[in-house]
Amino acid sequence: MQGRKVTFGARGTTFEFKTGGVEIMCKTIKQKVKFNAPPEDVYELLTSAEKHRKFTGKPATISKQIGGKFSIYSGQATGIVVDLCRPKRVVLAWRGHSFPDGIYSMAAFVLTRQKNGGTELVLTHRGVPKEFIPRIEAGWREYYWRRMKNYFSAKR
Repeated sequence: MQGRKVTFGARGTTFEFKTGGVEIMCKTIKQKVKFNAPPEDVYELLTSAEKHRKFTGKPATISKQIGGKFSIYSGQATGIVVDLCRPKRVVLAWRGHSFPDGIYSMAAFVLTRQKNGGTELVLTHRGVPKEFIPRIEAGWREYYWRRMKNYFSAKR
């Protein structure tokens, strides 16, 4: 990566990007949430553009191919599909619309079936520019977890 230095923190949670003399400190967001729905259904909400539109009410395009592109919430977040392991894992190179040019974070969703048939989702969102952490943490809770729970509740 010419012109960009990346330094990983001791635990892989802090990143520094130096681009054109500008240093951007990045952090990691980690959240756990449980859904009363099987992992297959949670995976579909994360990877199907049609189902994503249903629970968010916003336009979305999501490639089902590794290396394909995605755009969600009317372009508020865009990026590249890095890994898909149905129904256990989704990894996205994720870019908020207000991120500095050329900066992508990595959002990994790990889905685990619970004894009750539901799902525990663990989000590890690495490389988020520090100044966006509070807004993005709240955004995952409000615009994803709450809406996904409401979507599953309405299906019963």
